Amino acid sequence: MKLRPFLLMAISSLLFSAANAEPLKVGDAAPAVTGVTETGASLNFADVYAKQPYTLVYFYPKADTPGCTKQGCSLRDGYEALTKQGVAVIGVSHDGVADQKAFKEKYRLPFTLIADTDKAVIKAFGVPTMMGGFAHRSAYLIKDGKIVYTDYKGTTDTQAAAILEVIAGRKS
Repeated sequence: MKLRPFLLMAISSLLFSAANAEPLKVGDAAPAVTGVTETGASLNFADVYAKQPYTLVYFYPKADTPGCTKQGCSLRDGYEALTKQGVAVIGVSHDGVADQKAFKEKYRLPFTLIADTDKAVIKAFGVPTMMGGFAHRSAYLIKDGKIVYTDYKGTTDTQAAAILEVIAGRKS
């Protein structure tokens, strides 16, 4: 079949470009994207940016897996301190609404989770993905509509502490 080499090239190109997306950097405008929450409601990120001094948007590969659970629980455990500093927290993964809802309930996560099944939020932030559409772990702190801090590795059990250090001016 003459179509086979073309098809293989097209698939390879898609996989390569998804795996090598260019993530947003400090100083970039935060995307005014809309996502679907764990309740099935729409959430306009720009509205969240406007309401709080800071917004933390963090990405994780898959709900209820060990590293993703550690990261979410770190933010849960630090949530009171984060909110005292004016931080709204939004978690994003490729999981569906039901999976996000179950993850939130199981671990009592007090913040919004986005079910980014169409990868609109992942793409808007330029988060690289792995096969299957799983986002690479990363975090973006936003102030005044701009990215002020990035964590391209997405710390797990110390995510909340890292963000609090940034806000306190002890980490850049």
